[in-house]
Amino acid sequence: MKTWRDYVRRVVPYTPGEQPNRPGMIKLNTNENPYPPAPGVVKMAAHLETDKFRLYPDPTAGVLTKALAEFYHVAQEQIFVGVGSDDVLAMAFQTFFNSEKPIFFPDITYSFYPVWADAFKIPYETKALDENFRIRKEDYYGENGGVVFPNPNAPTSVYEDLDFVEDILKHNRDVLVIVDEAYIDFGGRSALALIEKYDNLLVVQTFSKSRSMAGMRIGYAIGNEELIKALNDFKYSFNSYTMDQTSLVLGAEAVKDREYFNECLEKIMCTRAWTAKELKALGFEFNEPWANFIFAAHPKYPAKELFEALRKANIYVRYFSLPRIDNYLRITVGTDAEMETLIHFLKDYMK
Repeated sequence: MKTWRDYVRRVVPYTPGEQPNRPGMIKLNTNENPYPPAPGVVKMAAHLETDKFRLYPDPTAGVLTKALAEFYHVAQEQIFVGVGSDDVLAMAFQTFFNSEKPIFFPDITYSFYPVWADAFKIPYETKALDENFRIRKEDYYGENGGVVFPNPNAPTSVYEDLDFVEDILKHNRDVLVIVDEAYIDFGGRSALALIEKYDNLLVVQTFSKSRSMAGMRIGYAIGNEELIKALNDFKYSFNSYTMDQTSLVLGAEAVKDREYFNECLEKIMCTRAWTAKELKALGFEFNEPWANFIFAAHPKYPAKELFEALRKANIYVRYFSLPRIDNYLRITVGTDAEMETLIHFLKDYMK
């Protein structure tokens, strides 16, 4: 006799970064922003109209899509928001990747892609990065059911320029191409410049990195109106109220303060440059970093050994026990003081 256990959909789940909570820790393992959200967010949070919590939020997320539309100079109808970019990407997978052809994405990339593909029964093929962890654009010319890749890539921090992205779009005019730009604000040029030219392009971004709001879970996609309508139709088919009132109003406030946004980005990029220089001096090897993290390996010190030593010192970085990258550490860029502590520890450890 069969039981409910025989009908469970089983997948290999995504493994999130460790979320320790220890006094005095230096947390450089989940690519969070080390600086607080914009002052307007803090002020608004102190004056939330809690009486409105008894009411459903706006299903159109109007206050947030309006702020984003003004920031990016697009129409509100070109913006879709969700509970973090993970939610937005998962909805895009379910909405657009429904042919029998496999979707394409890199073999070393955001590890949620194969999880969603398995969960939603989407066939897929991974395309191997080259020896320098770069995407081979020619691998994406073949017939497929869709393309998705991060730019900059995660966890490698490698960025491909706009001409490279457009070349992939030119060779995939009949399927959806998702460019996952969680880290684009830290130095690259966004594919948003191409959305008017390519009606099959969906650009996905997040508030978790550059806007210091990982805890609020806000993500968004920008594309042509037909793509966004399809996403909203899918969302309304199972949950009209994906964004809560607090996230909507605080997210809108975060977008309004462009000056603070740029100041934080500049600080992180300066700290990244200093950290990269110090790591190079210690013998670490890595590609030029374009995100708010550095993906580095040392020829003499195994990554797992360093990871464990740092952890004992209350410094958390990310280690991936995966083929081709099991000797790399992903190190989030924190404050100047945090990165100085990291470098001082490594110097002492390597004496």
